[in-house]
Amino acid sequence: MLKVENVKKKFIKQTGKKAKEEFYANKGISFEAKEGTIVGILGPNGAGKSTLLRMIAGILEPTEGTIEYDGMTHEKYELAIKKSLAFLSGNTKIYNSLSPYELLKMCAELYEVPEGEIEKRIEEISKTLGMEQFLYNKIENLSTGQTQRVNIARCLVHNPKYYILDEATSGLDIISSQIILDFIKSEKSKGKTVLYSTHYMEEAENICDECLMINEGVVIKRGTPEEIKVFTKTTNLRDAFFKLIEGVHDEK
Repeated sequence: MLKVENVKKKFIKQTGKKAKEEFYANKGISFEAKEGTIVGILGPNGAGKSTLLRMIAGILEPTEGTIEYDGMTHEKYELAIKKSLAFLSGNTKIYNSLSPYELLKMCAELYEVPEGEIEKRIEEISKTLGMEQFLYNKIENLSTGQTQRVNIARCLVHNPKYYILDEATSGLDIISSQIILDFIKSEKSKGKTVLYSTHYMEEAENICDECLMINEGVVIKRGTPEEIKVFTKTTNLRDAFFKLIEGVHDEK
């Protein structure tokens, strides 16, 4: 189980030649994500979603608060945690001169996947994400949707327990988006834990077991999609979010 408790992240920005200003991108966020669940991290651009996910992935260090994977923290068990998770950022860059096959093989070797299992793993992943037709093409020649599938694929190669997916379908066509969403639901059925950040409320409503709605660095509402709609007396999460930000700035 993933446990996030009272996590805050402070940054310092330059406001003039000599003037600086402190601000918090996250202001005390807490939640748990159990095995076999998809937890949506929802909110507009600038809400603090990506900062939160980078702290959970161990890329940024929290200013305050704790993050635990099955009782382990990044400070003491960094390597074990990183081997158990996959992190996909919206701006992740991959080697364009390689083919998807070459990239997946390289990632498998880095994650110490047993030599005898690598080919089978690549074959399974390629089939799952519909990559067979372009598996041996150079990545630089692929479409945006195909490239994003490759990006997801390199997260799968070591069979992680936790997925941290930040805007995984942003800018994709409907077919590529659906392939990725189907994959996420498939991994959930295998008992995996998925954190799914998006500003596409309709996607979250369809796949998430629980949602954290974030605005200006705080959780303004947490619950299942249905619970949030009932609480706000709305019929969809988009309307629910706009209703929640009408004067509500923190969840007690």
